[in-house]
Amino acid sequence: MAIKCDAWIEQTALQDGMIEPFVPEQVRDGKISYGLSSFGYDIRVSDEYKIFTNVNNSIVDPKNFDSESFIDFKGDVCIVPPNSFALARSVEYFRIPRDVLTICVGKSTYARCGIIVNVTPFEPEWEGFVTLEISNTTPLPAKIYSNEGLCQVLFFQSDEPCRTSYKDKSGKYQQQTGITLPRMKEMAD
Repeated sequence: MAIKCDAWIEQTALQDGMIEPFVPEQVRDGKISYGLSSFGYDIRVSDEYKIFTNVNNSIVDPKNFDSESFIDFKGDVCIVPPNSFALARSVEYFRIPRDVLTICVGKSTYARCGIIVNVTPFEPEWEGFVTLEISNTTPLPAKIYSNEGLCQVLFFQSDEPCRTSYKDKSGKYQQQTGITLPRMKEMAD
């Protein structure tokens, strides 16, 4: 397995629609950078958020998630409360090739402010908008800038395609279009 460089990312994005919309250079001009970098792609956070709240004294249960645990917010900036959490989605839509796995890491600008971004890997043949998990680890409110860079995707290509892709197993987050809350896949009887 090898990490892929900017030339491969650009070619695959443009020819196969791997990233849409695709920005072929790093955009910085007064913004937290986004777009193509040397060995990755810095994705943008959209202006749609779900901000964690405890007004209902809910318990976080990934098998039975209470959507009332979040408030919906749309805006140019999102304020994540101290020691709290928000979900968002990427501006970009991804279509991952069958022989590729991605890992996503937070950008240093946010990390240096105590903002941790956790995104699970994009499995082979997964596609959709990315649900982004944003944690504010500080005792202060934290500002997230919509339509600017939030995290970087690294692409790893295998020597051969996988036997079973995310699409083959009808993954529960396939082709997600908005901020997607935790789901349980129901087992057939």
